[in-house]
Amino acid sequence: MKSDDPLLRLLVCPLDKGPLVLDEPGCALYNPRLRRRYPVVDGIPQLLPASGEPASDEELARLPGRPHTL
Repeated sequence: MKSDDPLLRLLVCPLDKGPLVLDEPGCALYNPRLRRRYPVVDGIPQLLPASGEPASDEELARLPGRPHTL
């Protein structure tokens, strides 16, 4: 998945229905509000609530457009 993919505007977190942020390599989508990480496997976002994992402070700080301190 790439950052310019139009699908990104439609994808939302399965828990709070808010927007997600794609990391630079395109291998995960993040919900910084809930501090959750959803993997992207073979270009397919895994957006089931059970697929979400807790995101670390370091991961969230590296997201594009996010401040370096949380």
